[in-house]
Amino acid sequence: MNRRVAVVEKITKANDRLAEVNRALLARHKLASLNLMSSPGAGKTTLVERTVAGLAGKYRLGVVEGDLVTSLDAERAAAAGAESVQINTGGSCHLDAGMVGDALGQLPLADLDLLIVENVGNLICPATFDLGTDHKVVVASVPEGDDKPFKYPTMYRGVDVLIINKIDLLPYVTFDMDRFRSGVAALNENVTVLPMSCRTGEGLDAWLNWLGDQVVRTRARR
Repeated sequence: MNRRVAVVEKITKANDRLAEVNRALLARHKLASLNLMSSPGAGKTTLVERTVAGLAGKYRLGVVEGDLVTSLDAERAAAAGAESVQINTGGSCHLDAGMVGDALGQLPLADLDLLIVENVGNLICPATFDLGTDHKVVVASVPEGDDKPFKYPTMYRGVDVLIINKIDLLPYVTFDMDRFRSGVAALNENVTVLPMSCRTGEGLDAWLNWLGDQVVRTRARR
């Protein structure tokens, strides 16, 4: 076997073991959780802010923010009302299960209902690393173009929910919604697709309702 392939397999297997530890910890606390992924600028952090505000008074949220440097995103999540922890990857293009496990130790898990892990903005590396969350969610945005499912199939193949953000810009940019959705369907016919504008709030209720369903289902687990 090629040495590089062997090393990569060793890394992913070690990550998967740590992901199972995270998954067991979250299950023990009956805490619904998701891995939120996108390319840079798609609107993940704005979505987190709108989500925290939209669920305020109903559910208690924890947010793990992953970024190369700075704590700006964690500060935004905390200002919105979430319990927030920042992970600076120091140049790594994704979060891994070990990083998330360390962050979980800094959150009051017993007091939370929902955990959002905002991954590093990247459509390649985050798709490969299991973090131990219940669900994977990808945020696409209209200005990115309608070719992303064709160019980054691994990301779209493995997610449970696809948010198509910035639909308020549809009249102003070239984006073929039918082409985009057909590309996604060819890769993942069971994905839940939620068109949305975080700026105007259009479509946000469907997302909040989906999250509420996940919290209720997670609480009901034995």
